[in-house]
Amino acid sequence: MIDVEFIRASYRPNRITTLFVGESAPASGDFFYFGNNAMLQHMKRATEAVLGEGDDFLDRFKSFGWFLDDLVLTPVDKLAPPERRAKCVAATSSLRDRIVAYRPLAIVSMLVSIKRIVEAAAKAAGSNAPVYGVPFPGMGQQGRFHTEMIKIIPLLPREFNRSG
Repeated sequence: MIDVEFIRASYRPNRITTLFVGESAPASGDFFYFGNNAMLQHMKRATEAVLGEGDDFLDRFKSFGWFLDDLVLTPVDKLAPPERRAKCVAATSSLRDRIVAYRPLAIVSMLVSIKRIVEAAAKAAGSNAPVYGVPFPGMGQQGRFHTEMIKIIPLLPREFNRSG
């Protein structure tokens, strides 16, 4: 997972306006910031539906001040449900500390089942950022993800620049 965190850090904007929180990077290595994966394509499609097309999506995402972090920093997608849930709950304090450091103006939980944990971490961090939740764009939820993202993208703080 060292490569994941190294690559993730390279896409961290100077000022995080909107923090997207996933559950964890997948065990498959199909990580958002590696590009050419389903999560990236769904985020790109929803973002472009609202904000129009732009240059390289990952660079544009960063230029908005948007950043995708994960609740758990090791893969949990292949774990049994009770162990997976326990790892997510145990990661609350780590996410809290990152929210304190990031100071986002808005937070988006990228999986409905972790939204309460993300909210708890934000509250513990003293953040008053609104927390939104969208279904993960997999297992038949792609349409719901797209619909929900289109609703919230206009509400998400972002840096404005020539590509935005």
